Amino acid sequence: MNTGDGLFDDVMRGIFGTPRHKLARTDDPQTSHDAAATVETSRLEKVVFDAICSFGDGGCISDEVRSLLASMDLSYSSVTARYKSLHEKGLIRYTGGKRPGRSGRNQSVMVALEGNK
Repeated sequence: MNTGDGLFDDVMRGIFGTPRHKLARTDDPQTSHDAAATVETSRLEKVVFDAICSFGDGGCISDEVRSLLASMDLSYSSVTARYKSLHEKGLIRYTGGKRPGRSGRNQSVMVALEGNK
């Protein structure tokens, strides 16, 4: 994973990060808005993106990403919430393939798009 020097440049170019207003609904309780104000979405998106990149062309499922990032002690939602924003930005795509996760249920396979690695 590459979470070092290039992070600041990536953030400054606006690649990573989610606007605060997208992190909590207008009718959510104040605690949700308070929590949204503290989430480091730029860093989290970069970390999750780098993890997905590390699996190469074979792609990965959510359980594999979460396993790779386990040493960072990130919550389930801190990791899985990043997939949607990375997909919407065109940084990753879903292949249409499925693989069984730890639960035995199928999970969608994701890959980083070539020009973004």
